Amino acid sequence: MFTAAALLMLGNNYVYDSIGPVADLLARQLGFNHTQVGTLNAVYSLPNILLVLVGGVLTDRLGVRIVVFWTTFICMVGAVLTALGSYFPVMVLGRLLFGIGAETMIVALLVALVQWFDGRYLALFLALNISVGRLGSYLADRSPDFAAALYARGWQPPLLLAAGFAALSLAAAAVYVVVDRREAARGTLAIAPPGKRVAWRNMLRFGAGYWFITGICVTFYSVILPFRSTFAIEYFQHAHGMPLAAASNLNSNVFLAAAFATPLFGLLVDRIGHHAELLLLGALLLPLSFVCLASDDLPLWISTAMLGVSFSMVPAVLWPAVPRVAAAALLGTAYGLMTMLQNLGLALANLIAGYLNDRGGASAAHAQGYTPMLWFFGLLSLAGFVFALLLWRQERHAAH
Repeated sequence: MFTAAALLMLGNNYVYDSIGPVADLLARQLGFNHTQVGTLNAVYSLPNILLVLVGGVLTDRLGVRIVVFWTTFICMVGAVLTALGSYFPVMVLGRLLFGIGAETMIVALLVALVQWFDGRYLALFLALNISVGRLGSYLADRSPDFAAALYARGWQPPLLLAAGFAALSLAAAAVYVVVDRREAARGTLAIAPPGKRVAWRNMLRFGAGYWFITGICVTFYSVILPFRSTFAIEYFQHAHGMPLAAASNLNSNVFLAAAFATPLFGLLVDRIGHHAELLLLGALLLPLSFVCLASDDLPLWISTAMLGVSFSMVPAVLWPAVPRVAAAALLGTAYGLMTMLQNLGLALANLIAGYLNDRGGASAAHAQGYTPMLWFFGLLSLAGFVFALLLWRQERHAAH
């Protein structure tokens, strides 16, 4: 089961991050501006401002297997449409469909992993799943190297490769359905699938700890995904004069570090706990990384290393912390609500960053135009640190 879940995440992350490496090609060959490129990732998040919450509730009501398979199918349709469309509205529609499926699939997959591994090194297995997903992001960033022949043919072949990764995810979803049905019948799951009666009003009963965790989630992902998946490669090209392959390789190091380090932090959480303290440290590294990035005196690898540690630590602690503050029968709703707000942040952050770059005239000829974007991401990451501090204070009071 875990192998199938990991391949689901690998394919999903590759497709999501496939826009960044072709951003410059889309601008040169199709005439897209910064806002349009940002929209291709923002529209991924827009439907999930509401639908991922519905998907979380449906996961609690209909069961994980149904939701995982059909949302993965929708993802593949969206990836294919994005690759085949040569007009902006068609590509936006494809990314919209991909987003509709992807985030609900991730919510359902989180619930599936809790059902399989709760009390059995849950944080480690969640971290391993995230880690394989990061490998998908890493492969997407390295694709200008290993798929250089595709990039030489224009913007479309690399996106067709991404559609192939979406097909891999669909095959993995089918395997998961078969294995989970068999093992549930044998009674080997750590938590039996809950009943179908879930009230919408229960989402209002989550405690302060849940909302602090959600605040960390929203601010953290609204910084690291829009920056690293949408704008970082182009920023490195224009502001630091790096060629596409070198910029993609530098950006990919964040995902590569996360692929190896996230399971180590997950194992650490299983062994020692201290969720709040680890979240506080991981959240602190994010704003510090933007301070380093804005400095002309520091090499880029320092900021990349700090982002890599933060990107490894925070997700490894964040997602397994949710079952500590939400009942098992409400996990789909809890993850869905959290992901809904996360996607609102992702959509707004992509659009705001693209707008700031356009308004500042950001380009290779005017690298200073990227400064407002860096300030925006730096301040937003500082807000995430404040939420982590509030969570730490609450847990200290609870311990006393």
